[in-house]
Amino acid sequence: MTPRSALGALHIGALMFGLTGVFGKLAAASPAIIVFGRATFAVLALAVFARFASNTAWKRLELRDWRRLAVSGVLLAAHWVTFFMAVKVAGVAVATLGFTAFPAFTVILEGLIFRERIRANEVLLVALVSVGLVLVTPDFNLASQATGGLLWGIASGLLFSLLSLNNRASSGRIPAVQAALCQNVVVALCLLPVAAPGLADVRALDWLWIGLLGVFCTGLAHSLFVASLAVIKARTASVVFAMEPVYGITVAWLLFAETPTLRMLLGGALIIVAIVLSGLMGSASQAKQPAATA
Repeated sequence: MTPRSALGALHIGALMFGLTGVFGKLAAASPAIIVFGRATFAVLALAVFARFASNTAWKRLELRDWRRLAVSGVLLAAHWVTFFMAVKVAGVAVATLGFTAFPAFTVILEGLIFRERIRANEVLLVALVSVGLVLVTPDFNLASQATGGLLWGIASGLLFSLLSLNNRASSGRIPAVQAALCQNVVVALCLLPVAAPGLADVRALDWLWIGLLGVFCTGLAHSLFVASLAVIKARTASVVFAMEPVYGITVAWLLFAETPTLRMLLGGALIIVAIVLSGLMGSASQAKQPAATA
């Protein structure tokens, strides 16, 4: 990849990730069936990418690697199920904005789990996300369907944060595509008992949406992201992927007439700014570590 094509691949990957909620809403199936199908199609797509497009050699996994991949797979399954629950209950926009609160959870949990000091700029990040979520909340009433959907989205963000921290603990040992493929196998196995009774009733059109979700929004999007990082800096990637909720909410606006209010737009803008800051801080800290080691 050239830097220009890698940047284009990043934007395509961000668009595909952003369409996750859209395909989830189009598919008239339960969240368990959607997640099972997504993981199954993602395994096929990632296997093809690993066989024909990836030059990275796979690692021989030890018992501790299998344990961490199993935990990551369970967290990924729970993250996807809660996200699609949010989509079904409150729509794509609310679900996406609830999920994008994960940088705030990551800052807090990193301080608790890895005993890292929370810096002033990270406190600002948590504050931005918190204010953004308050603005996004349609109604401060737990009986409200929209508020319930937002809570499902926030739970999805918390689970994604836990997934990221678990992957951080095992990063460097397992190639990204190998880890993603193994995690999706675990997801499919976790959801198979729940999804199996209803698979025969899924319409052909719904399988199309689920297939697109698994192949494009999971397998291909992840592959583009991994391939582009060989050329593009992590700092640039983090800024580009802050566009993910923008793409998702825009498409939902056009397809489903989910018109966001001014208050929701302001809250979403604050959360997206927090995502950009989180990515910039993360890439800056990674750049400092090799220098400190040297």
